[in-house]
Amino acid sequence: MLCSRPVATDHLGEEVNSQIFNLAAEVAESSNDKIPILLLKLKEILKEPPVESKEQQKLKEDIYYYDLIQYCILVLKQDYHNIPGSWSTAVDLAEIVSTVCVGLNPKEDVEEFYGKVLPSAADNLMLLARRLQVRFLQAVENDVKQDFLRCFLNVTNSLCWLLSDHIELIQHVLQSDRLLQLLLTDDVETGAVMVSILLGILQVNRTVLFSMEEKNVRIILDELIYKLFATTNPVIGNTSIKLMLLIAETHPPTLKILCNDYKGLRPLLKQWTGRGFDKELNHLLELLYAGSTQGVSQQKFHRSACLIQAAWRAYQIRKRVKSLPKVVTTLQRSFRAKREREIQQLEKRREEEELKHLLQLRRHRALREFQQRQLSLLELVPASEVNKYLQEERERSALIIQKVWRGHSLRKDFDKRKQALKEFKAAVVIQRAVLKFLKKRQNLRMRIMLWQGSTGLTDTRRLELRAKVDAYAKLHPVPQVSEETTKERHSQAQEMLGQYLMKRNLERKSEQRQEALLAQISTDIELLMNAPGLKEATEMDVEVFSSRSGPITAKARQSHNTMLQHTWGPWWKKLGDEFQDPEMIYTEDMDIDLML
Repeated sequence: MLCSRPVATDHLGEEVNSQIFNLAAEVAESSNDKIPILLLKLKEILKEPPVESKEQQKLKEDIYYYDLIQYCILVLKQDYHNIPGSWSTAVDLAEIVSTVCVGLNPKEDVEEFYGKVLPSAADNLMLLARRLQVRFLQAVENDVKQDFLRCFLNVTNSLCWLLSDHIELIQHVLQSDRLLQLLLTDDVETGAVMVSILLGILQVNRTVLFSMEEKNVRIILDELIYKLFATTNPVIGNTSIKLMLLIAETHPPTLKILCNDYKGLRPLLKQWTGRGFDKELNHLLELLYAGSTQGVSQQKFHRSACLIQAAWRAYQIRKRVKSLPKVVTTLQRSFRAKREREIQQLEKRREEEELKHLLQLRRHRALREFQQRQLSLLELVPASEVNKYLQEERERSALIIQKVWRGHSLRKDFDKRKQALKEFKAAVVIQRAVLKFLKKRQNLRMRIMLWQGSTGLTDTRRLELRAKVDAYAKLHPVPQVSEETTKERHSQAQEMLGQYLMKRNLERKSEQRQEALLAQISTDIELLMNAPGLKEATEMDVEVFSSRSGPITAKARQSHNTMLQHTWGPWWKKLGDEFQDPEMIYTEDMDIDLML
């Protein structure tokens, strides 16, 4: 419906308003195929006033008031294959929608604008972008693909421009299935564009992550990780890692999901090192290893503390080196001494090798001289004694060989017998020490026996000791007690002991009886404390509190009847009985019939 609206008084405003009015009338009277071409006139109308001026603001309000922006949003759903201008017309209409909606704050129908118009504009822009993306993927010729890609970029730019001005639309866009359809693609170019758009949207409004459903967040994470795994394009890798880092820093639940549910993400991210975005990549890996932003800050504090400690230790070492100038001289001296020792060892090793070589030469020379001498001796020996001489030489050689072999075998066995020989020597040392100890103890016993072996007391010594004992007895006389007195005291002690034993037995019995009564009382108290009410009592509970003893049962019934009789008695009989013990009620006043 077109609404009548008074035209403004100023010349520019009056001209623009008339154009909008005429355009609205033409759109209302035209068919659906011609409406997109007519709406393209808004592009020229919007260029006339200055940008961000009051006239342009008023012009946008008039376009919204005459429902032209609603027409633009609706025609975005059409198929532009047969419309003049094809998909370029749709791209121009998308730019008109974003241009009019950005900066528009209508004074009337505010709820309709923010609740219906803007969400439908975002949905139709995403629908148009999806159609362009599908045709881009289906195109075969390179020129056609480039045209569709250019149109796709223009539509996504219009969507981003709209969302940057109306950030309340971001939550609606992120929860839309059409955005997920745009993102779920294997194409590198359009996939990189959508990841960049998603990164820009979240940079504008990060708090929208807290209002998103976990399902949508997981779908976005799955697609980002798939792109990192399936492609090697550095643009997609850089944008995807930045987007994951932004989500992990802003939304802690998403970081927990990455740490717990995506175990192979860390090795996958390490494969992207050295691509030009190592800073963001390392930061994301730190978050994944730490599990939270607090853990990353703690790691940074730890590294900072390590750097401070290293700097402090380096300063202390430099200070110590400056305070000790002799350290360098000492180090040089020790180094030169070590080098001289190495040179001496090398010379000594060379001299030993030369000595071994000379010894071998002398041994060969001596052996050759010995053989020559043997040959000369053989020439001097008569022919009849040659065999005898050779036999003697063979025996002498055999003895030498046997001696050498026995020495070699004994030396070889000595290594095996070395442990047994060591044990034998140890046993000899222990035996020698034990024998020495036993001999010392025997000598000590002999000395003690010699010291104790005295000749005994003489008669004179015995008389002296006897005189001392008699003198002590006179100074300390023993009181004389008669036999009868002793027997009487003994009988008194026996009686007292018997009385004490009897009292002790009685006291023990009474203590045992008291302990038994206290235990019974505590048991009864626990039963009473845990007893159910009369309404909840069962037969089992009655059996717990009933006694099998006849006297006890009769006494309990008698006490119960006595209390009932006392309670039912006249009031004048209970005067002064407020503080009377129920056990002290006289049974003479009770009714015999009640007791029975």
